[in-house]
Amino acid sequence: MKKLFKILAIACIGVLMVSCEKDEDQAVINETTTGKISSDKSTIVLNEITANDAVINFTWTKPTFNIAVVPSQKIEFGIKGDGFKKSATVDFSNDLTSGSVTHAAMNAAMFNIGATPDVVNEIEARLKTSVGSAAFYSNVIALKVTPYTPNPDLVYPKINVPGSYAGAAGYANWDPANSPNLFSPGKNSEYRGFIYVGAPTSEYKFTINESWTGDKGDDGTFTGKLIETGEVNVKAATAGTYYVKVDWAANIYSSVLANFGVIGDATPTGWNSDTDLVYNPATKTYVINSIMLSSTGVFKFRANDDWLLKVQPKKDDETIISGKGVQTYFSAENTVDGDPGYKVSVAGNYKIELDLHNSAYYKITVTKL
Repeated sequence: MKKLFKILAIACIGVLMVSCEKDEDQAVINETTTGKISSDKSTIVLNEITANDAVINFTWTKPTFNIAVVPSQKIEFGIKGDGFKKSATVDFSNDLTSGSVTHAAMNAAMFNIGATPDVVNEIEARLKTSVGSAAFYSNVIALKVTPYTPNPDLVYPKINVPGSYAGAAGYANWDPANSPNLFSPGKNSEYRGFIYVGAPTSEYKFTINESWTGDKGDDGTFTGKLIETGEVNVKAATAGTYYVKVDWAANIYSSVLANFGVIGDATPTGWNSDTDLVYNPATKTYVINSIMLSSTGVFKFRANDDWLLKVQPKKDDETIISGKGVQTYFSAENTVDGDPGYKVSVAGNYKIELDLHNSAYYKITVTKL
């Protein structure tokens, strides 16, 4: 028993010594001089065309410490007044005292902190130097940044939907690298989107990373359950457009028919009937090549000649500028407030194009003929 007490006592002393060493290490790392940062410009307009070119250059003086350390360093960005609560960083090797940021890297940082595209944003930047878990910050400099809307196909995670239907939809049959995709607007395991099936009894599966590795299909019960081994192809009973949702982690999926048309008092048939959109495999969009629209009414998109599934503006009635694509929203995803519609300012014949290929950024373009 005495030996047991001795062992326990030694163990406790060891734990206390380790704890003291950790506390001491944290206590002795002190910043003796603060880092300082500056930039070669304070106003920048980001451009996707020159995405890989440098847009701004930073120069900094490193902080110094009272002991020898090997810190990491990065420039941190945040919205002015937010106190860097939501921030994004660009890394630099620890031997540098200056560096540039490209249009693409800066735009990605702006997207991650919630900056608004196509307008001037008041941004703050600072040098963040890290020593282990401790962080030290320089002065804060002010920037005016105009980001561009990032390509949603490159920003959001996606899974692939290869199948026998894909060739008729403008892709390639049974090719994960050339198939429609379901995207994850929440950047998690939940994916959703639309696929166009041109023939009944078409089949498909779900893949990730444009590869057959780890592909998933139905468990054979056709009750919305996915499995990776021993799976069978998912089946589309009829031709048409399907709204498909997949939870990759939970191994479940759903698929509902959603054939869209345009309806409203701005259209020739008013609120009585729809003018159907037709899928164009060349552009992978849904099109009405010519329709008369009045300037005194509104129009919206609904599926299956019913009001359950609608494509609309986000909140208020929206007047469309001819030829300019704008983001639109799907009511079933709880992204629409109220029941808004679209308008045109000048009556005439219009081409309507609805792009549903990416669920993170549905788009409508209305062009006067």
